[in-house]
Amino acid sequence: MTNWFKNIGPGTLVTAAFIGPGTVTVCTKAGVAFGYDLLWALALSTIACMVLQEMAARLGIITQQGLSTVLRTQIKRPFLRYLILFIVISAIFIGNTAYEAGNISGGVLGLSTVVENSFITLGDFKINYLSLLIGAIAFIFLYIGNYKLLERVLFTLVIFMSFAFIIAAMITQPNLIEILKGFIPNINSDKTWTVIGLIGTTVVPYNLFLHASVVGEKWKSPNDLALAKRDTQMAILIGGIISMTIIIAAASVQSSEVENAADLALSLEPLFGKAAKWVLGLGLFAAGITSAITAPMAAAYVVKGCFGWQDSLKSIKFRGVWMTVLCIGILFSSIGFKPVEIITFAQIANGLLLPFIAGFLLWAMNQSEVLGKYVNTTRQNYIGIVIVLIAVGLGLKSIYKVISPLLHG
Repeated sequence: MTNWFKNIGPGTLVTAAFIGPGTVTVCTKAGVAFGYDLLWALALSTIACMVLQEMAARLGIITQQGLSTVLRTQIKRPFLRYLILFIVISAIFIGNTAYEAGNISGGVLGLSTVVENSFITLGDFKINYLSLLIGAIAFIFLYIGNYKLLERVLFTLVIFMSFAFIIAAMITQPNLIEILKGFIPNINSDKTWTVIGLIGTTVVPYNLFLHASVVGEKWKSPNDLALAKRDTQMAILIGGIISMTIIIAAASVQSSEVENAADLALSLEPLFGKAAKWVLGLGLFAAGITSAITAPMAAAYVVKGCFGWQDSLKSIKFRGVWMTVLCIGILFSSIGFKPVEIITFAQIANGLLLPFIAGFLLWAMNQSEVLGKYVNTTRQNYIGIVIVLIAVGLGLKSIYKVISPLLHG
């Protein structure tokens, strides 16, 4: 156990990133709409996340480079290389900016359950000071630029989230037999898009870049692959459990008016007392903070790899990228954009991006001149292809959601 705590690290950043307001919102809606019925979908998405993140970690340790760096150096045709890097930079930057606004807004939603009035009036504008507070916290930790400190802070917040949402689930006194039945696959047309959404909120595209980039901060040798794999599996398992406890807590509320964890917290208060509101509200706040730190950092790592920068986390270029993402996120969150709308837009961006990034990762994991004997096995490729196909379904769903109003308008 002591050795496990000593070696825990990069996997925690992955969990901190995907357990954000988007995941909390989707899991809440799934629990309210379908009870425990979709716990199996979360189990499936957790496994898929483990598979892809293990690939990203293996790539990072063997090459000591991020995924974007590998794409830049291994795609030989200049036009194709520049096109792919342009797509990656644009998609990650735009997607993470949307995520950041949703992350900060989600953290604000959590605090709003315990803070009554969070707006400051400046002339004709109303600014939510909680958005500024969350943005300031993220800014401080990112500006310090100390990877070990970030690792410890995020690990602490992930553990806090774990306790918060597990306690919230226990407060609702769930039926254990019904929970076990929820792990039996059961899908129909009403549940299809929710299943895909649960997978999409767990397997986050920018995490593949982030993980491949940060494992080199901790591990340098192929001998460390076993430690990295264990770290990845344990951290993502914790993330999966957190998501499941949110569904379990939400399943106790039968109300179509519950749209997010803040609504869930307020709905549980009359049934289970003020403790439920505080626990869930602070859990959502922690989810917003962790993702508010990791989304800008991931964008900076992507841009760094695409342009071949050799600078450290404290360089002006690296800081310039994450500051831009963070500031835009703070702006959109503080001026009154509806949090659920921001989070929904971020999920659409995620759905469009995931098939491409997962495909790029699979391609990189089969480059023997880069990975040598550590390339994917046939079984790993088959599993990866299935995940990519599911990701394509998620992307098609996102496209349909965008164009459907136009077609029927």
